[in-house]
Amino acid sequence: MPNDARLLLLDKDHVEELMLADDVLQAVREAFVLHSRGGGRIFPTVREHLAVGGIFGIKSGDIPDQALLGLKAGGFWPSNRRIGGEPHQATVVLIDPANGRPLCIIDGNAITTVRTGAAGGLGVVELARPDSVRACVFGTGVQARAQLTFALQLMPSLRRIRYVTSGGIQDTVFESHFAGRCEISLALDPNAAVAESDVVVTATPGAGALFELGAVRPGTHFNCVGADTKGKRELPEGLLERARLFVDDRIQAQQIGETQWAPDQPCTEFGELLSGRVSAGRKASDITIFDMTGLALQDLTVARLVHDRAVARGMGISVAWPW
Repeated sequence: MPNDARLLLLDKDHVEELMLADDVLQAVREAFVLHSRGGGRIFPTVREHLAVGGIFGIKSGDIPDQALLGLKAGGFWPSNRRIGGEPHQATVVLIDPANGRPLCIIDGNAITTVRTGAAGGLGVVELARPDSVRACVFGTGVQARAQLTFALQLMPSLRRIRYVTSGGIQDTVFESHFAGRCEISLALDPNAAVAESDVVVTATPGAGALFELGAVRPGTHFNCVGADTKGKRELPEGLLERARLFVDDRIQAQQIGETQWAPDQPCTEFGELLSGRVSAGRKASDITIFDMTGLALQDLTVARLVHDRAVARGMGISVAWPW
């Protein structure tokens, strides 16, 4: 057995340097299409509550034709905030499918943030009305920022942005990130903010409905990020039944996504749209929802991109990992 094998370690700084937005968009699009065409597989998701108060999950899959196999392990530990840490934690592992040996261990937080933002950006482009101007964002955390960043990049017509915080407190750091790119301001009334928006992004911990059903106007598009575990939700009861529902994976969305609250509601997998198998056929009055639970294939295609670039540039920490 070879005793000169190496394992590459890539931390947050490596990952952020190696990822470019346009390349991530391409990798995420590829993941959706591979999923729709059966070129990539996702394995059953693990998502469990821990006795310490956190949530631990594993998403895994493979792309046989690319010899790509791996997993992302992580979850949400709210108590990290008390020590100044990030509550979301994730680690990606790429594995050689020929022999099961690990090839690379990668900081998964940066990958998760950007690939989820990219998926949301694609959702806005494909599902929102093309004349959309006004958007509302629930949350001002890392993912809310990623969602809005990609939405503004891919739909330049979005100009007026309102954001909602749990305590109704202005977030000047969040605002400053988008200064000069749009008109952005705090919304004190969530229902009014939804009623006046063309696009609504929900990126919260998913503790309950964020607004009332009566606030939703015909023609609104929703990107829903926060429902990623059994019992979580962000949308009010009855909205899923009024909307055209799109999901990244049907089974996963029914298990842990917003779709868990209406599992029998007809839905379309987003990859079917990107691969050209179905058409959005959006009417101006349609309410559309993109329920994003996150595909393991997105983590793998982006991790492959990061790994290949790191090897080409000689970046990262290489450690001996003999058989």
